[in-house]
Amino acid sequence: MTLHGKTILMSGGSRGIGLAIALRAAADGANVAMLAKTDTPHPKLAGTVHTAAEEIRAAGGNALAIVGDVRSDEDIAAAVEQTRAEFGGVDIVVNNASVIDLSGTLDLNPKKYDLMQDVNVRGTFMLSRAALPLLKLAENPHILSLSPPLNLDPKWLGAHTGYTLAKYGMTMSTLGMAAEFAEAGVAANTLWPATTIATAAVQNLLGGDKVMAASRTPAVYADAAYAVLTKPAREYTGQSLIAEDVLRGEGVTDFSGYAAVPGTPDSALYPDIFLG
Repeated sequence: MTLHGKTILMSGGSRGIGLAIALRAAADGANVAMLAKTDTPHPKLAGTVHTAAEEIRAAGGNALAIVGDVRSDEDIAAAVEQTRAEFGGVDIVVNNASVIDLSGTLDLNPKKYDLMQDVNVRGTFMLSRAALPLLKLAENPHILSLSPPLNLDPKWLGAHTGYTLAKYGMTMSTLGMAAEFAEAGVAANTLWPATTIATAAVQNLLGGDKVMAASRTPAVYADAAYAVLTKPAREYTGQSLIAEDVLRGEGVTDFSGYAAVPGTPDSALYPDIFLG
């Protein structure tokens, strides 16, 4: 099974992991609709929804750039309808948009707490919800949320409670839909890496150059997502998956090619903040 002709509706995706997943799908000739706010260039971050669409087309796919906010029900509804009108339906939803703030409880700005809840949890729930009528009509429908397994170890709950709540909310929404729509044949899974990924968020928020150098590239996430999204939906659902485990299941034994700095041994990679 490939993603040729399949239509993906993704939140965010102008850069980083989301764009890597979109480009991997585009290599098969997939259609990718991206709902993102990045209409104009950011002074410190590369990429807009428009440049992402250009890259997708160059990689062999079809693209639809939708400027909008996943916090807005009207924007979500419009994105689903525009995707249906352009490509005829929706086969896959990728809940990629996410806000990160690792501040402790007393330091976390209430507006930032609300933003994480609105984008991460509500956005995941509402985008999936809006697309479900079309997903139920698709041949092999998938929902994939980029969120971690539910690790209740106190060190993670206590390290950044506000962020943990928001990411776990994404996971709970997704696993709930897996159970609710199992009979309809809609798969819903989550995917998370075992190490940090070399993205702008890691560069700016998690440790700068040192952690970037000890990270894997977004390709490890993209290849794992591709493997998940090409599985039979009725058989592969309701799981909190780790990218490296998914790839091992596909026969990958050497992960050295995914190191952000070539030659970095696995033992030197920085562990993911939830799994380390």
